[in-house]
Amino acid sequence: MEALFTSTAIVALAEIGDKTQLLAILLATRFKRPLPIIGGILVATLANHFLAALVGQQAAALLAGAWFRYLIAASFVAMAIWTLIPDKIDDLDDKPARFGAFVTTAIAFFLVEMGDKTQVATVALGARFEAIGWVTAGTTLGMMIANVPAVLLGDALVKRVPMQAVRIVAAAMFLAIGIAVLVQTVRGG
Repeated sequence: MEALFTSTAIVALAEIGDKTQLLAILLATRFKRPLPIIGGILVATLANHFLAALVGQQAAALLAGAWFRYLIAASFVAMAIWTLIPDKIDDLDDKPARFGAFVTTAIAFFLVEMGDKTQVATVALGARFEAIGWVTAGTTLGMMIANVPAVLLGDALVKRVPMQAVRIVAAAMFLAIGIAVLVQTVRGG
């Protein structure tokens, strides 16, 4: 359960102000159909984060050893720093969508999430916990916690939430996990 709760909290906080959340707002204003957009986000996140957690878990299994645990700790510290940098996304063009809201959202979210900080965090969480199902469930839940209100409330929500404070809290969580993994590795556990 630690993997589920940690993954949910980290990704929910890290996603606030992230480019995929900004994409959710753009898609909501473009299509004005929240349910297909929310469904597209769910499907894309499940697929993307399952693969990311699998990569992390497999890397941990193949690369067992103290040096790999140090690498995981360093990746969480790097995520803490990355989280402090605000994301931006270019506006979607004004051409009519080739596909509907669901397919457009699923494809766009899957692609935009590639290499994104929440995907990298999912890889690191998969390596840390070696629990693909719980990490995928947690990171997906975190994405939904951050993005469903963005789809439903859009721009009004972004204007009221202090993004810098959220980034600082998320960065602190990444840093705390990185330090915990480092301390655990140094102690030999």
